Amino acid sequence: MEGSDMPAPRPVRTARRGFTIIELLIVIAIILAIGGLVLVNVLGASEKADRGTVMIQIQAFDRALEQFKIDMKRYPSEEEGLVVLWNKDSLEDEDEAGKWGGPYLKSPSVKDTWGSEWVYRNPSEIEGVDYDIVSVGPDKEEGTDDDISSNDGMVDADGETLDEFSDFGSNEG
Repeated sequence: MEGSDMPAPRPVRTARRGFTIIELLIVIAIILAIGGLVLVNVLGASEKADRGTVMIQIQAFDRALEQFKIDMKRYPSEEEGLVVLWNKDSLEDEDEAGKWGGPYLKSPSVKDTWGSEWVYRNPSEIEGVDYDIVSVGPDKEEGTDDDISSNDGMVDADGETLDEFSDFGSNEG
């Protein structure tokens, strides 16, 4: 049958196996959405952990300040700052050096979790409180909503809670 007019056999077409571009785009969109949710949760947990670390550091300062007060019969002045808790040379009155029983902190943290210096106020801006210790928070600006204070959770004269950390200790004196 060499000279026959029969056409050569065609290969049989099989069903395509693979994804269309639309299917691939949908899968990519789903993966990105899930990744975004995971990222938001991880960042939120990280910020919460950072805030918890700062609150623990403030509590350590509170304990050290109370020990300082026992020895010195006063809290450090604003000029002496928190540094006097681990550095006797920071005392304003050299005659008091004999009463200083520090260092009051084993491993002082000069800066908060976000790399900002601690704010120490004596007297406090709150009536009936001796001092304030403040971390300016992640935005690194004092006086904004993300500040964390040793007085968070205290109630002001109008009965309003000063901050969201109502279970955090205070230093009423």
